[in-house]
Amino acid sequence: MGLGMTLGSHLGPLARSYIEQADVVFAGLSDGIVEMWLHKMHPDVRSLQPYYREGKSRMHTYREMVEAILTEVRAGKRVCGVFYGHPGVFAWAPHKSIEVARSEGYEAHMEPGISAEDCLYADLGIDPGRYGCQHFEASQLLFYKRRIDPTAYLVLWQVGLVGDQSLARFSTGPAYRELLVEVLAREYPLDHEITIYRGATLPIQQPRIRRIRLAELPQAEVGMEDTVVLPPVGPLQPDLEMRARLDALDKVEIKQDAGVL
Repeated sequence: MGLGMTLGSHLGPLARSYIEQADVVFAGLSDGIVEMWLHKMHPDVRSLQPYYREGKSRMHTYREMVEAILTEVRAGKRVCGVFYGHPGVFAWAPHKSIEVARSEGYEAHMEPGISAEDCLYADLGIDPGRYGCQHFEASQLLFYKRRIDPTAYLVLWQVGLVGDQSLARFSTGPAYRELLVEVLAREYPLDHEITIYRGATLPIQQPRIRRIRLAELPQAEVGMEDTVVLPPVGPLQPDLEMRARLDALDKVEIKQDAGVL
């Protein structure tokens, strides 16, 4: 289940009931304070953070998390995995845990939570339905040939790790972000204003919002928790041919509604 992004503020009654009724609670949270708060709700909370280690493959870490969770499930216990934000967003272990549990005949369910994406829309005042919104894990723009629509919002996740092929680092340096800027510069001018966003995880915090030029991204401070947003660089381009076809279709529909045909 998802705990949401901000401590206490995003926890709904159904998610709370899952925690309270579980025999064992595994916690993959963003902040030690949030984990301490969770301990007040349940006597057996087991942190998943110790599985992480600098130089250790994150995929190995995720597999260890899944095994820890499934060990308790196989022991006949009611298990609740609590993850910050939404448990299905940039979270391999929750998806895999459910997949394995179901394959072994156990009942498993994912309860959504308020994600960093949800907070981003609210804090930055973005309506994804206005121009459209495309989301990429930043490294995908370096590893693959992806198509970017510069007339829509572009949201890049995990820019602080862009270009990491080892899955064993917690950050990459300016040289890696320079390659990212090189790719983005194919569609955006270097003086295009971008936003580095980090949502609040504690009620006493405010979201961190920094606006810089695209050219400044390599030297900017960008952590694992930061998301980079590029607004549209130009207006939407009308498809005149398709609009003409729609106009013709509308005329036929109007005649049919009027009983002419």
